[in-house]
Amino acid sequence: MALWGGRFAQGPAESVAALSRSVHFDWRLAPYDIRVNIAHLHGLTKSGVVSASDAQTIEGALVSLAADVQSGTFTFNDSDEDVHSAIERGLVAKIGPLGGAIRAGRSRNDLVVTDFKLYIIDHLLTVSNLVTQLIAALNAQAERHAGSIAPGFTHLQHAQPILFGHELAKHSQALLRDVDRISDWLERHSFSPLGAGALAGSGLQPSPEASAEELGFIGSLANSIDAVSDRDFIAEALFALSMIGIHLSRLGEEFTLWSTTEFGWVTVADEYSTGSSIMPQKKNPDIAELARGKAGRLVGNLTSVMVMLKGLPFAYNRDLQEDKEPVFDSMETLLLLLPAVTGMVATATFHPEIMQQGATAGFSLATEVADFLARKGVPFATAHEVAGACVKKCESAGIDLHELSDADFQAIHPGLTPEIRGVLTAEGAIASRTSSLGTSEQSVREQIAIAESENVLAQAWISSEQKRFSGMMSL
Repeated sequence: MALWGGRFAQGPAESVAALSRSVHFDWRLAPYDIRVNIAHLHGLTKSGVVSASDAQTIEGALVSLAADVQSGTFTFNDSDEDVHSAIERGLVAKIGPLGGAIRAGRSRNDLVVTDFKLYIIDHLLTVSNLVTQLIAALNAQAERHAGSIAPGFTHLQHAQPILFGHELAKHSQALLRDVDRISDWLERHSFSPLGAGALAGSGLQPSPEASAEELGFIGSLANSIDAVSDRDFIAEALFALSMIGIHLSRLGEEFTLWSTTEFGWVTVADEYSTGSSIMPQKKNPDIAELARGKAGRLVGNLTSVMVMLKGLPFAYNRDLQEDKEPVFDSMETLLLLLPAVTGMVATATFHPEIMQQGATAGFSLATEVADFLARKGVPFATAHEVAGACVKKCESAGIDLHELSDADFQAIHPGLTPEIRGVLTAEGAIASRTSSLGTSEQSVREQIAIAESENVLAQAWISSEQKRFSGMMSL
């Protein structure tokens, strides 16, 4: 159903109609569009633009239409330009020309951005819930391996011994920040654009605050021009989704490495692996690789929207039609990816006996030598040089640090007394890192417990927000 055309002698050319058409992707907004129309209708009734009896007829038809949309008995057709024209067509089909009354006092400009905000809120909360499930799986594995010794890496080189639970728990911290970002997004962007009209506000809808409250928003946006042109909330949502993708990519990269023959640290469950069409022995970590690969798609969606927004003047511009598909794609990508990654993590079998074999390789205990001297009052710069000299001696002799003799240590520096041997073990190095963020077993278990407590709080917040908005969205 065309929503404009009275001043035109000709309809749009076929190519223009095809270019302008968005209903094939913005149909996802249909449930939200109906709910926003009902809130708008209530405002029109309060202002006397629509009579109470007409409003009852229109609202009943909208509620019926919502059920038809949900069941699939009503959907868009080739004549619809966008979701708004399709919904109005369905409304008019039920109650005749009276259905057109709903258009008073609003524009597609404020309608679509309100619909889209509700869609994003709904889906961000769903994504957040899936992220907390992944955090729970990581915490469970981290707790299981809170005493498993492994090499820690920087620059993909052996660095210092750590506990593997510490390594896994770092991912929980990153993902908790992702949930926090979404919470922050919701606090900043829970303001309604409805009532802005095309750009100047509406004389027929003088109290947008009531509609905002009905839809679950904190309040209305302060400026009608900003309300129809602002897409900060989309860019920020896409950034939050991109960061989740990047964190999944990092986890995927590590699983890909850990599952190699060279590492042998993890066996990925059969349900989360794939085989080869030509090599029967292959067991590939495809979920991990897909997690790594899809991050580029999520970042690309953010980039496309940022470039589209650059330099748009004044109020609404049709460029903004390009804001939806990147969001739909990013949301749907994560809704598909997160359960698979969570399953991969939860069902993985790690091999601590293999990890521990390499914990002290690559002279990863050299820092313990420097710390040993620092505790004796040797300036750390000097201690660092001494530890380096120990490594150099070992390399020339083809031995490891603990294989240096007492005489070797004394020759390098008089402070390297026989007590040095007490710290030249992975166990000793790990046990000494007792700070709150360190890798001692007590520290790691406390970190995991705190992360799990924060995750439970996040799950409670998500559940509360979902109930709040689902209550506002119910018809």
